[in-house]
Amino acid sequence: MKWVHEHGDEAHKGTILTDEPERMWGTDAARFWTEQDGWCWWFGVIDHCVEDVVGWHVAKIGDRFAALEPIRQGVREHFGGFDSNVARGLAIRHDWGSQYTSAAFVGEPECNGLIERFVRTLKEQCLYVHRFETLEQARQVIGEFIARYNQEWIIGKLGYRTPMEVRARYTKQAA
Repeated sequence: MKWVHEHGDEAHKGTILTDEPERMWGTDAARFWTEQDGWCWWFGVIDHCVEDVVGWHVAKIGDRFAALEPIRQGVREHFGGFDSNVARGLAIRHDWGSQYTSAAFVGEPECNGLIERFVRTLKEQCLYVHRFETLEQARQVIGEFIARYNQEWIIGKLGYRTPMEVRARYTKQAA
């Protein structure tokens, strides 16, 4: 008898890429240190088509409210507000961390590779190379990095274009 995984296909077969923006976003978090405020949190959301950071937030306390802030920012920016059903059809992928669920299935994360790859870049290019004195300083430096990433970071699987160039192409097509 073949063993069947209780929560579905454990091989994560299929794709997490989308053919157009605002269909699927991935969200994740990272902790970082500040001299004055101690351990703090970064939360972010990335679009699975364009690969731009659509929302981000840094906070002293990494709870569910802080985790949802980047999603709120992205919905406001890309869907125009918070009316009923405004973001219908948008899928959100997360890693089942305690900020995102009330009863996490530890060891059964969704395939969340796009945001995890961005978090790795954020750590290597920003969080690990700066010594932050305060949360406010971290917020400024991280914000500058994310703006540079969205506007200037050349990504191979985007055809060696920046996330901003790819988003502009979709915006032009929609017009």
